[in-house]
Amino acid sequence: MPKKDFFAPIKAWKFLFKKPVTIKVPYVKREAAERYRGFHINDWEKCIGCGTCAKICPTDAIRMVEVEDLPHEYGKKPQRPVIDYGRCSFCAMCVDICTTGSLNMTREYVHVSPDPEDFIYAPTEKGIHGIENIPVGWTKDESSDLLELDRVEMEMIEGEERSKSFIEYVKGYSKEQAMHEAARCVECGICTDRCPQHMRIPEYIKAIWKDDLKEAVNILLKGDLEQDMLGANPFSSVCGRVCTHKCEEACSIGNRGDAIAIRWLKRYIVDNISSYENVVNYKIEPRNKKVAIVGSGPAGLSAAYFLATMGYEVEVFESLSRPGGVMRYGIPSYRLPDEALDKDIAFIQALGVKIHVGVSVGKDIPLMELKEKFDAVYVSTGFTLGRSTNIPGTEHEDVIQALPLLREIRDFLRGEGPKPKIPKSLVVIGGGNVAMDVARSMARLQMMEYGKVDVKVSSLERTYEEMPADMEEIEEGSEEGVKFYPGWGPIRIIIENDKVKGVEFKKCLEVFDENRRFNPKFDENQKMVLEADMVVEAIGQAPDYSYLPEELKEKLEFVRGRIVTNEYRQTSIKWLFAGGDIVHGPDIIHGVADGYWAAKGIDEYLRSEVK
Repeated sequence: MPKKDFFAPIKAWKFLFKKPVTIKVPYVKREAAERYRGFHINDWEKCIGCGTCAKICPTDAIRMVEVEDLPHEYGKKPQRPVIDYGRCSFCAMCVDICTTGSLNMTREYVHVSPDPEDFIYAPTEKGIHGIENIPVGWTKDESSDLLELDRVEMEMIEGEERSKSFIEYVKGYSKEQAMHEAARCVECGICTDRCPQHMRIPEYIKAIWKDDLKEAVNILLKGDLEQDMLGANPFSSVCGRVCTHKCEEACSIGNRGDAIAIRWLKRYIVDNISSYENVVNYKIEPRNKKVAIVGSGPAGLSAAYFLATMGYEVEVFESLSRPGGVMRYGIPSYRLPDEALDKDIAFIQALGVKIHVGVSVGKDIPLMELKEKFDAVYVSTGFTLGRSTNIPGTEHEDVIQALPLLREIRDFLRGEGPKPKIPKSLVVIGGGNVAMDVARSMARLQMMEYGKVDVKVSSLERTYEEMPADMEEIEEGSEEGVKFYPGWGPIRIIIENDKVKGVEFKKCLEVFDENRRFNPKFDENQKMVLEADMVVEAIGQAPDYSYLPEELKEKLEFVRGRIVTNEYRQTSIKWLFAGGDIVHGPDIIHGVADGYWAAKGIDEYLRSEVK
């Protein structure tokens, strides 16, 4: 035991005659330390309302409040944090996890008021006292940052090697990689708002982190059962590979680091579930109503999926020899193998959906006959026709459209069609993803046939950033030997001795006018020639409405070639619904969303018909 100091009370008397140090708060200002954790400030221009500050607060001092004046923008929520300083412990965890860096703490520490409500406020850049240029105290740094900003990189076959075959080049995450990547998610849900189908992204990512793939796949395929399966995606294997992943553009982590690899995490789930039927179960009550669907693309088969879960008898009519539409014939197998698509379609068929292939509505069976045999009809026939530049020379047999060529390549690779013509030199006109698919597919065929690549892509857009193709497609195409020439518009196809020799271009100065209308302007004096013995036009696709009788066309409303529908994809003809490319343009996840809302609309229509 320590010795007791008997003289301690006597020693304390020495302080009796010393002047005490008094901090006269709030009457005398004392400067706080540079890293002081005082009252908060928040840059509302940077803040996206993600709510991570509220979620991490250990004392529940922060809540998110809707702000009426804030616009609803993709990648942002119209909310801002409100802080209760009666609860705040000034730990600064909210600052350290802020996804945008908008939230910081000042060196202010004095606030006096008899009203408790004055200690609850939504911080702005002016702070609790409304002062300009407040001295900032605590801000996050490398040692305090709670976010992991670097994405777990996806392993893939290198460019030169992958250009030698059509093998899927993205290898997929391992369990450890997926769980590591899933741990980066802050569950803000902004990605869900951005997704056209409003998939429950934070929930299935969290299921990955918990290593519960059964729960994850149920979230993918069933969505939110309390909201009529909103967020379900029957094409999760497809979208886990080729989705345009707008959700990642909205990811809050992407404001300061790499966005969460949402697409690859979705793929990890489905790739590690051998059969959906063994994991996902439905209790289906038959409705004794039949629905016909024209077209087996993402919109058509998604509608079939949702209608089947509701108990309707569904039959799909597809003009080609295999179901899948653009997923089957428009996307190269190195991006989307048949096995991945077949897995999704097999589950849809397991729910009782009948798919008739090789049946062309309008030729083999009139649309009005479907109307007589079924209680409702949903058309989702996609964009099957190509658009042409109509420059001199496009009538030549070696100037071809993109979609028929992609279909020909897919049929050849699966042994169901002849070998396509493989030019030694190719020019692709167009800057979108379809142009990239053509260029990269032909680069592979050239490598296999000639051992070298000579593919050139031209586009009106002046920079890679302006091109509508995904940047990863451009980068990967470059690695595979494709050459890009942005900012050039075609003038004519050069033909000599009845053979294509190349394309002449002029410099494009501007693609859109001040009203964002397509109105390109050129420098007629600046020209170039790209040599080629074949040219592919990939400047866009158009719908084919030849299956629609004239009397129906007259009753339908069209805007820029697309069918106008209400929010439930019902046209001006009550029994006829439409979706997919012919309503919203080409995009798989938009097609899935159209299928969902069409199913809800058809269900509502048929229920009202019964009444």
